[in-house]
Amino acid sequence: MPSLIDTPTRILARVLEGGRLSIEDGVALMGCGRAEFPALLHAASVVRDRGMGDARWVTYSRKVFIPLTNLCRDVCGYCTFARSEKDPLAHTMTPEQVLAVARAGQAAGCKEALFSLGERPEERYPSVREALRRLGYSSTTEYLAAMCDLVFRETGLLPHSNCGILTRDELEILRPHNASMGLMLENVSERLLERGQAHWACPGKAPELRLQTIRDAADLGVAFTSGILIGIGETLEERVASLAAIRALSEETGAVQEVIIQNFRAKMDTKMRAHGEPSALDMARTIAVARLMLGPEMSVQAPPNLTPDAYGFYLLAGINDWGGISPVTRDHINPEAAWPEVREVSDITVEAGFALRERLALYPRYLGTRFMRERFAGAIAAWTDESGLVRC
Repeated sequence: MPSLIDTPTRILARVLEGGRLSIEDGVALMGCGRAEFPALLHAASVVRDRGMGDARWVTYSRKVFIPLTNLCRDVCGYCTFARSEKDPLAHTMTPEQVLAVARAGQAAGCKEALFSLGERPEERYPSVREALRRLGYSSTTEYLAAMCDLVFRETGLLPHSNCGILTRDELEILRPHNASMGLMLENVSERLLERGQAHWACPGKAPELRLQTIRDAADLGVAFTSGILIGIGETLEERVASLAAIRALSEETGAVQEVIIQNFRAKMDTKMRAHGEPSALDMARTIAVARLMLGPEMSVQAPPNLTPDAYGFYLLAGINDWGGISPVTRDHINPEAAWPEVREVSDITVEAGFALRERLALYPRYLGTRFMRERFAGAIAAWTDESGLVRC
């Protein structure tokens, strides 16, 4: 633990001078009191602004969400997306359904197709294996790769897949057809895998497997989004340790293009329906500590739809991105939380002293590097200006 003289005030002064935030420092800042909270937000904003330079903009991605299948081998205590094979709401989209959603997104000016799906459902459900066989595929990964390819060929939308842990072989199947990919770390705590905890009976939530997926992706030149989910029963130490693990992974691989700080939302059809939700203040503290821990160059985002009455507050805590906002599809992971209108997000962003800019699924700093697939170069060049963001 921090020494008696290593107070939040001293820690913030040291970080603003270029010092590195330790896990102990982060925990101390997470517990800072009312008098120190404004200084925490100020420090996070200063560090964020250093990474911006003269560009005073906050970004978002205009995307369409494609829930390829909501069957999953994991049974997270908080998830309303995943269904069992006997659930009447269980589904696996056909290629025709996938294209219909993608074309609606194309018509609405979207640039990204985010594929969200359960992890390896064929390992748990015979019906999924049979459905894949009828479609002509032996695995969900193969089917996902084919649908990513189909969407790009037919609509030009840049695919971004979020499908759980992957082996290196699976990543090699998906790599040619994805502009970027995503996998939330959620938390590094092995304790959350124990009976009665949020990740009980979820083999895909083993922290080291999730970190290894991103390491393998980095070797293959795939840029990844990751992040933490707060309020699922973790301690403050576990929360900060999770941020430190993402920082170490980013420094090791260079593949982490953005970090999401996401707040747990209780849902009535889950085991954690009575579990308390993080407050906006808890979110702001966590965002600020994440910014100080991850530094000025990392993109840090928080979903605006999960705190609809307070998300503008997060700009004071150091975010520089709002994530994906869809004018077409709902947030299938949090279906109760409607997306705000882009105009509303823009107004709030401008009120805080920034401009809202649209970005692609691949962040500007990765364009023209080994993390960019050549097949997407034409579409990216047609959409972006010299900043690497979408032309205004």
